[in-house]
Amino acid sequence: MALISKKKLVFPISEKLRSYLVKYGREAGFPIHYRDLLRYSSSIPLYDSKGNDTLWETVFFNESDREEIHYNVKKIYAILKAEGDISVMKHLYVDRIDLCVYGNTQPFRVRIVNRINDNFDYFYVKNADASRVYGLELEHLLSPNRISYLVHENTLIEEHIAGIPGEMFMKQHIHDSLLNPIRLAKEFVKFNERCFVRLLGDMHSSNFVIDVTPDFEETHYRIRAIDFDQQSYEGKKSIYLPQYFKENNALIQLGIKHITSESMVQYQREERALIANRLKSSSKEIEDILRSMEQDKISTPENIAHLKIDLAKHYKNEKFLSCKNMGAILRESLEQVIKR
Repeated sequence: MALISKKKLVFPISEKLRSYLVKYGREAGFPIHYRDLLRYSSSIPLYDSKGNDTLWETVFFNESDREEIHYNVKKIYAILKAEGDISVMKHLYVDRIDLCVYGNTQPFRVRIVNRINDNFDYFYVKNADASRVYGLELEHLLSPNRISYLVHENTLIEEHIAGIPGEMFMKQHIHDSLLNPIRLAKEFVKFNERCFVRLLGDMHSSNFVIDVTPDFEETHYRIRAIDFDQQSYEGKKSIYLPQYFKENNALIQLGIKHITSESMVQYQREERALIANRLKSSSKEIEDILRSMEQDKISTPENIAHLKIDLAKHYKNEKFLSCKNMGAILRESLEQVIKR
């Protein structure tokens, strides 16, 4: 069972990482920052449609601040979604700004609504943690998912990742008669492999969503990470394997019941082959992000020492033992994909 015993440290954006963000268009000027949203004057608990406390709070601003703040968060949405074209703001309004009071970095979630058709969207305003930025970029480069995010100074803006929260899916949909257990179990195996190869930790059911796509003949599933704080931080190998989190037991049991060991190995190899192809197609970006990580501090000496020993044993490769930082460990992990 995977357990995290200590709260993760928050690391600032380094000059090297900032240069990477500028080079690849992830840095943009914002009219408002995380600290500005902290000027709220009051808040109330946010409940879901069934009356359950979501552990988010809807925040309210003084009359003198509200108009300016709402206008500026709409401008951020235009920057994130339409490359700054403010004409898209014409029919939009800010319906709600919520604060996550239980999260490590206490992010704000903005709900934007189109007044013409009542269609809505979300985005998030967060403190920029280097671990999370590395995680977002590696997700964009190495997974089947594209990620939209922007950074300015110490503020991070993230798009909303749509899907059914993993915890909710396992409670409400896992026994659905229309569920295809083999396809879902296969996707969990592939997700498990993606997380381990690129060292994304803490993928229990609250930190991923399941995207369900009905097709003309079958249903397709994709598991998508939504929390990237634990990118290359922890020292235990098990933290990077979703199969070791008790919160994921329902998905794990599906795999035990419906997938043979031979099929599991096949799916793992398929996913590693896909990652290898992405490494080749984005080789310049991967090399730049790895160089930045190798010169950055994103973990503790204890975690680095522990993880390189774990991975050296796992891969039977002593090259891990010479790694000095998490960037070097990740580079060696990705090398295993190419070699195999």
